[in-house]
Amino acid sequence: MTDAPPRGLEERLRDTRARLESDIDVWVATSGTPGGAHLVPLSFLWDGTAILVSTPRTSITGRNLLADARVRLSFGPTRDVVMVDGIAEPVRIGDLAAGTGDAFVAKTGFDPREPDEQAYQYFLIRPQRVQAWREANEMRGRHLMRDGRWLG
Repeated sequence: MTDAPPRGLEERLRDTRARLESDIDVWVATSGTPGGAHLVPLSFLWDGTAILVSTPRTSITGRNLLADARVRLSFGPTRDVVMVDGIAEPVRIGDLAAGTGDAFVAKTGFDPREPDEQAYQYFLIRPQRVQAWREANEMRGRHLMRDGRWLG
């Protein structure tokens, strides 16, 4: 616990955007008929509007996202968390915007485009709701985005 006063909207927005730009990994929670509820860490790339992840198409996460595009992401530790509810859109490797695959590799150190026994699938996650808080005193005002639009 901390005695620090709650951050205002502008500071939370700044801190959240900094986390999206600098973090490398995110917890990804999915649900779907093929695999049930599932939670995994994945590397990601933030392009300023959406989050790009990649996982094998046949993994539980891949199957879940193909069956039900709703996804929840969690960034940071439990006492400085950013929660994102979003919609995942499958993107074929060949359909990535120019430079995106290289940017993903540069940030994450992982190249899903390399031939492997598993076919990887990219998913572009468009945030619909973003929340951020550190302690109980920040629960009020935790919403930073609603219906895909940043507040403030």
